[in-house]
Amino acid sequence: MEQVDLKDRKILYELDLNCRQSNAQIGKKVGLSKEVVTYRIKRMEEEGIIINYWTLMDSYRFGYQAFRYYIVFQNATSAIRDEIMQQIASYKKTWAGYSIKGMYDISVHIWVNSIPDFYKFWDSLNDRYGDYFAEKIFTIYLQVDCYPLSYLIRDENYKSDREKPQTLGGKDPIHIDYIDYQLLKEIDDNARIPTIELAEKLGCSSQNANYHLKGLMKKEIIQGFHTNIDVTKLGLEEYKVDIWLKELSKRKKIWDYIKYNPNITYINTSAGYADIELEFTIEDSNALIDIIEDVSNKFPNAIRKYIFWSKKKWFKLQNIPEMTEADFKKT
Repeated sequence: MEQVDLKDRKILYELDLNCRQSNAQIGKKVGLSKEVVTYRIKRMEEEGIIINYWTLMDSYRFGYQAFRYYIVFQNATSAIRDEIMQQIASYKKTWAGYSIKGMYDISVHIWVNSIPDFYKFWDSLNDRYGDYFAEKIFTIYLQVDCYPLSYLIRDENYKSDREKPQTLGGKDPIHIDYIDYQLLKEIDDNARIPTIELAEKLGCSSQNANYHLKGLMKKEIIQGFHTNIDVTKLGLEEYKVDIWLKELSKRKKIWDYIKYNPNITYINTSAGYADIELEFTIEDSNALIDIIEDVSNKFPNAIRKYIFWSKKKWFKLQNIPEMTEADFKKT
């Protein structure tokens, strides 16, 4: 585990709130000079604590749905599993995929704007690898609420940052132009790119690049600029918890209660699966169970059952679907 002090944690927290803010701005908030902030960020990048900087964008607004599969393998060697994950990752509409330590083996999220096109891919995957699938649990992934990394600081002010999460899904489709799309592709996993460099990649002026960037933020397609942290270097793990309720009438109250837990990073909504889906960054499964038991005590008899697992390794994460200019003109 890397040595990360409170100042480092405050810098990481500010970077995740908005990684496009300057080091001088971060320094004013954490009580350090610009030079010290720059040094600490560079050190955390070199040590692999900071993996990259990414943009949270609402691709639902391009007219897409998100399909999710949990898959359990059978009689599959490590080589076959890797081959299946590579096939899924190569599909241009795959949003995210990661391996799991728990009751499922992998989780797959796919952007869908044409069910026949999606089915061609999925049918081909099943033809080739279906004998290795013991279970395929399908859901429609409707909404994602993204919360600040409050576990980094846990001070008295963190709760106010959790009042209004950044949200994907639940809004009407919206039109953007091809330059907007190219910009989103550039900043997907490079959110801290300077505007001048971004303009060079887009082949336009920095003023025009900044105009499109601000426009995407105003339209709420860009929800935020975040930092991808290797939490294992902080002695933490990423967990998913799915809860089924006895009393659905208590769902909103439970949601409103648990969202203030500093270890919650995402709350997801899907159709055809659990009633509440939570994602945590936390020390271990014992700490996770303590939180669920606290919710059970706060809301007696509300929870029917819950399951949890930890994320092992991402094999795909691309927040915007791949599209050609010809595809884009059809939208």
